[in-house]
Amino acid sequence: MATPPTLMVLSLHLLIFSIFPGVTSDLASDKAALLTFRSAVGRSILQWNPSDQSPCNWQGLSCESGRVTVLRLPGVGLIGQVPAGVFGNLTKLRTLSLRFNALSGPLPSDLPSLSELRNLYLQGNDFSGQIPPSLLRLSNLVRLNLAHNAFSGEIPAGLSNLTRLGTLYVENNQLTGSIPDFNLTNLGQFNVSNNRLNGSVPIKLRKMPSDAFRGNLGLCGAPVLPACPGEAALPPSVVSQSPALTPMGAGGSGGVGEEKKKKKLSGGAIAGIAVGSVVGLFVIIALLMILCRKKSSNRTRSLEVPASKPHPAAAEAAELQLEKEMEERGLTSVAEAAVAPPLAASATTNGMKKLMFFGGAGRVFDLEDLLRASAEVLGKGTFGTSYKAVLEIGMVVAVKRLKDVTISEREFRERIEAVGLIDHENLVPLRAYYFSKDEKLLVYDYMPMGSLSALLHGNRGAGRTPLNWETRTGIALGAARGIEYLHSQGSDVSHGNIKSSNILLTKNYNARVSDFGLATLVGPSTSPNPNRVAGYRAPEVTDTRRISQKADIYSFGVLLLELLTGKAPAQALLNEEGVDLPRWVQSVVKEEWTAEVFDLELLRYQNVEEEMVQLLQLAIDCAAQYPDNRPSMSEVASRIEEIRRSSLHLEQQNGHRGDESPL
Repeated sequence: MATPPTLMVLSLHLLIFSIFPGVTSDLASDKAALLTFRSAVGRSILQWNPSDQSPCNWQGLSCESGRVTVLRLPGVGLIGQVPAGVFGNLTKLRTLSLRFNALSGPLPSDLPSLSELRNLYLQGNDFSGQIPPSLLRLSNLVRLNLAHNAFSGEIPAGLSNLTRLGTLYVENNQLTGSIPDFNLTNLGQFNVSNNRLNGSVPIKLRKMPSDAFRGNLGLCGAPVLPACPGEAALPPSVVSQSPALTPMGAGGSGGVGEEKKKKKLSGGAIAGIAVGSVVGLFVIIALLMILCRKKSSNRTRSLEVPASKPHPAAAEAAELQLEKEMEERGLTSVAEAAVAPPLAASATTNGMKKLMFFGGAGRVFDLEDLLRASAEVLGKGTFGTSYKAVLEIGMVVAVKRLKDVTISEREFRERIEAVGLIDHENLVPLRAYYFSKDEKLLVYDYMPMGSLSALLHGNRGAGRTPLNWETRTGIALGAARGIEYLHSQGSDVSHGNIKSSNILLTKNYNARVSDFGLATLVGPSTSPNPNRVAGYRAPEVTDTRRISQKADIYSFGVLLLELLTGKAPAQALLNEEGVDLPRWVQSVVKEEWTAEVFDLELLRYQNVEEEMVQLLQLAIDCAAQYPDNRPSMSEVASRIEEIRRSSLHLEQQNGHRGDESPL
């Protein structure tokens, strides 16, 4: 019988590889396995060219050291059963993502051969059968997501052997039996909801969110579930704080009933508490009245132009007093502070001076209108203090009062007029400026939603609306496009002061980058708190006036880490280890991605966890120690756009969004 040509070629390859082993044979083995995979479940979908010498440029693949290490094909329409023999050849695979397709049947029997696998995303398919105990051989596994399939049987108790496991999602399957008592110290993300599980929730898992257990009628013991026989129902706060629950009547003492008896209060104690509460209430009311009276007296004043310029020492004293009031009242970003007298006082040094407008901007107001406006302090930044000015005609603008300007008037005008010509939808437009010997003012469009810094770090209390994944990636993409446009103006054009307080937001949460072009206007910073900007500064930058595009990219990488972790760089600088945010992230991540890095507000977006990891990797790439290892801003914007497109596609495919709120 004649041997088919294809089989002859494969046999020849195997003979050659056995004689000349090496990287080429390994990569060829990867390629052969991938083509088998394509033939089985994606022949009409995956445009992989078999004639390509290397598969590393194929859709969804990444390679390192001549081997395929990443296979990512989320939501591309794969259908059918994955045959055995595919994954057994992809021995260097670290990430496998086949989520949101139509793959069916049991998990491939050779899947446990992926000894280096760290991330396994198979959610949103039609896989069935039991979760094979052989998965326990994946000792390096960090993330395991098998949610939204048709798995049955019990959850393997041996998963406790996967000591690195930080994520376990198996919700929306048909699993039965009890939840094993996992001893996984790194487990931070867990969900078994909407299965057919029964029995008591293990003590160590009761600290997990209540939604992790819903939809299992036979379960008991978690905060939202019925109490188990012999246990008292405890509220979530007690469960999260108690290392163990003692069954009623067990051991003779220490039961819940006895605790209640011991904690009964006497009548005198109750009366004392009541009297103290009343006195405390009166004290609070009195303090509130004093604060309200003080606030109303300092809220808004008219910026009348004085007849003569005050002494510089008086102006400086007034500004210091304002800063002191801001600190006492905790106003660090979009502050509702009293107006600063120095703006009105020192900007009128010469009657011949006037506001200089850019381009076709209409002169609907002049310097006197600006100085008569009511104003509020927005914040004090690297280059000066910013104010919100409400003109008598109802128009609102932002005014920046520059400090430490040491260049001549002619040089200042040349540089600031170049800034005024820059126009992009993701940059805050500069509308006008004012220059005198003692005062330099810049007038911008006012951004009503404040800064990204205020949005991320302000109001972290109970009333806060979480900032969702879609909004965060949209802000990241807008900021990246703005900086990319700046860099496109020439190799010597940089921002020089990228940080979250300089990313301002429109009403629709579109990002606009501010303070661009100002680094060349001022002298060395005399700020008493250099750590406010040092957290974003590239390690090679020793003089803040000597900026570069690679330094911008480092700062933007820190900004991305801030978006993902919810931590401000200043927090990282002031922690016990004294390290910066990139080093902190790398110390937590180490060799695998862990849930500890991400902001708690992001952990509920299970469908985009892979995109979160991709954005985290991009942030780390941007914050590389050596400038030559950092990507260009064009590449950064392109990668964010691809990540965002993938997220939106998956949300639309699943017929829901991560959050209905704009935040």
